[in-house]
Amino acid sequence: MATSRRAAVPLDAYVLHRYDWSETSLILDLFTRARGRVTVAAKGAKRPYSQLRSVLLPFQRVSATIGKQAEDAQADVVTLRGAEWAGLDATPVLPPARLFAGFYLNELLMKLLARGDAHPALFDGYAATLRSLATSDDFGEQIGLRAFELLLLKAIGLLPELDRVTATQQRLDGDAPYQLLGDRGVVDADPVLPAARLPGQDLLALDAALRDNDLRALHVACATRLDRLKPVLRALVHYHLGSPALRTRDVMRDARRLTAPPLLPSPPPEGELG
Repeated sequence: MATSRRAAVPLDAYVLHRYDWSETSLILDLFTRARGRVTVAAKGAKRPYSQLRSVLLPFQRVSATIGKQAEDAQADVVTLRGAEWAGLDATPVLPPARLFAGFYLNELLMKLLARGDAHPALFDGYAATLRSLATSDDFGEQIGLRAFELLLLKAIGLLPELDRVTATQQRLDGDAPYQLLGDRGVVDADPVLPAARLPGQDLLALDAALRDNDLRALHVACATRLDRLKPVLRALVHYHLGSPALRTRDVMRDARRLTAPPLLPSPPPEGELG
C-alpha cells in the first residue's frame, strides 16, 4: 500500500531579510514561531504576476508553507511552497517614522538568532513589539526597542539573571549600584570600570518582568529608567555582536542628521548686535 504524503503545516512567519537569487526569484530569511529562523527560496517571487510579491514584505505576518531543499541553493535553504496573509489584525502597518526601528529589530534577529533555534515567546514578543511600534511616539519606540533587546538576549541565553551578582549569586541590594557587563554579567559597581551603573532596584524590576514573561510590565520597567538603561543595553548588545556598530543604527543616525532642521546661530551678547 502506498504511503500517503503528509501535508506540510503552515508556519507563522515574518520576513526578516531578502536577497536576489535570480532574475525572478528571491532568497528570504524568515522568523517563524515553530522553527525559528528559516532560509527559503521563493521561486518566481519577483515576477510581476506573482501573488507572493505583495505578501513577502517586512513586518507583515504571513502563513508560510515550506518544502524540501531548494535546488541550486545552499544545503540549509528550503523551497517556499506558498505564503499568504495571516490576517489584518496580525499585520500592523509601521508608519515611516518607525521603519528604522523595525529594521533594527530584524537586524538583531539576523545577527544574534541562530538558524533553526525556535523561541515561540520571542516570536510573540516580536509581534507585540511591531504592534506597539505602529502606534508609538519617539519615546514609546525607545521603550519598545529596549524591551525587545532584553527579551532577545534572555531567549538566546546571553542575559544573566538580573536579581543577583553573577559571580557570587548574592541577591542584589535595591539601593546599591551595579554594572551589567557582557563578559562578567552583573557585578558590584566599580569606580574604575567605565561601564554605566544601574541601581539594584532597576535590575530587580527588569528581572521580575522578564520572569513573568510580561511585555507590558517590561515596558513599564524600561520607561521609568530609560536614560540609565539605554547605554547599558547598547554596550551589552555590541559586546555579543562582536561589532561596534549596526548598519540600521548608522543609517538611522545619518537620516536623522539629514532631516534635522538647521541650527540657528545664537544671538550675540547684548550690546554686540550689528
